[in-house]
Amino acid sequence: MTMSPPVDAPVSLLGPRRRWTLLVTVGAGLLLITLDNSILYTALPTLTRELDASWTESLWIINAYPLVMTGLLLGTGTLGDRFGHRLMFLAGLAVFGLASFLAATAPTPEVLIAARGLLAVGAAAMMPATLALIRVAFVNERERNIAISVWGSLSVVGGALGPIVGGALLEHFAWGSIFLINVPVVLAALVLGVAVAPQDDPHPGTKWDFISSLQALVTLIGLVVLIKEVVKIDRSDTVLLSAALATVVGWWLFVRRQRRLPFPLLDLSIFRNAAFASGVLAAAFAMFAMGGLQLATTQRFQLVAGFSPLESGLLVAAVAIGSLPSSILGGAFLHVVGLRLLIGGGLGVGAVGVAWTLVAVPHGTGWLLGGLFVTGVGLGAAMSVASTAIIGNVPARRAGMASSVEEVSYEFGSLAAVALLGSLLTTIYTLTVRLPVGAPVEARRSLTDALAAPGSGPEVLDAAFRAFGNSYSTVMVVCAGVLTVGAIVTTTLLRAYGPGSASSAYGSGH
Repeated sequence: MTMSPPVDAPVSLLGPRRRWTLLVTVGAGLLLITLDNSILYTALPTLTRELDASWTESLWIINAYPLVMTGLLLGTGTLGDRFGHRLMFLAGLAVFGLASFLAATAPTPEVLIAARGLLAVGAAAMMPATLALIRVAFVNERERNIAISVWGSLSVVGGALGPIVGGALLEHFAWGSIFLINVPVVLAALVLGVAVAPQDDPHPGTKWDFISSLQALVTLIGLVVLIKEVVKIDRSDTVLLSAALATVVGWWLFVRRQRRLPFPLLDLSIFRNAAFASGVLAAAFAMFAMGGLQLATTQRFQLVAGFSPLESGLLVAAVAIGSLPSSILGGAFLHVVGLRLLIGGGLGVGAVGVAWTLVAVPHGTGWLLGGLFVTGVGLGAAMSVASTAIIGNVPARRAGMASSVEEVSYEFGSLAAVALLGSLLTTIYTLTVRLPVGAPVEARRSLTDALAAPGSGPEVLDAAFRAFGNSYSTVMVVCAGVLTVGAIVTTTLLRAYGPGSASSAYGSGH
């Protein structure tokens, strides 16, 4: 039975207009964060060419943002619980705006990677606060479910719109425009945030532990390097062993420290709640598949089919179009349908959509768009209510921690997709390419190198295109497989959350 919030809860001071304006404000911040996760997918070939970046540098330009953000998120969420989520949201916005300007004017790949890291600092500060502010501003559970479903749909839409926005800007402006576009949105959100965000209700007793944050960051960096190294052909045993050691030791030290701290950065007991754990898994599985699908599809249609950045961005927009109705309807009817069908079923539908997309590639754009649309329908439903499952199953005093865990799951899903599937694209290409005698040596490394290498004639390019087709198929099979596993696991965990069951264990004021 859902608990009613106490009559003196501070959230009761916010009127309807202020609550929904707050949702628009934090939604704008969230949209910026998720756009910057995927806006480089269509811009990557242009960035690589303009900055003379290697393929490894290109991947790190993408990876630096989710990697740094994921490592900081647990700490920033707890900081929000301690100092107030309003303060964290506004401070994060300011840093994000500054970093956007620095990224837009970066003269080298190294400077751009550093600027992307600073972008991640701002994003990590404000992202948990966006969901935590919703958690404390909406009293009624059904109203809160709708607000969170809007929040969740923005995560999907932002990720899907990134390639479109990037492609559209590159049609008319220099590559720096993909970062400069953030600045006016940041300024508007700052003004609205000051006006409508509820006054901070900090909990000074909550402690932030720097060592725990450092251990989490080391663990994640080690895991990403390990993933990237495992799928490389010319892998280094030293790097592989070092990354594995950093991952295992970092995680062991982190868990050990959390169990000893009176105010842990992450209270591991919250994962005992099946709905909470399923929401975390669903977010990670969905973002992994979406990140891999967008990265591989935009690259394939730009490099092989000759699409412009805008055309390839519009192609994957079918995912966003499919996700919008399912995410909104999922939140509106969650109390009737239940978490199990929307999360487990949504991931299952997403797996069908990815498989459809792969099979449809040789049959024309119409069939391909159908597969992408179905993928969006499934992932939109799963991701919108995954947020409700996470934030609604912890007490309000741990809203920042829960928000951080959710953001980590989202960002790690994207990070793992780029690290694993981005490297897999190159590895499968190298393993399967069959170049004619006399082909440029560079053409063996990647399709990008084959296109740029002097002397790459029609026979060389034909062989390169076929090899990249193998890479694309492999990535899509992996994405469909991950979603299938996610559907099975979450459906099993949510067996008690069928139609009519409660999705939240706590009211907004508890």
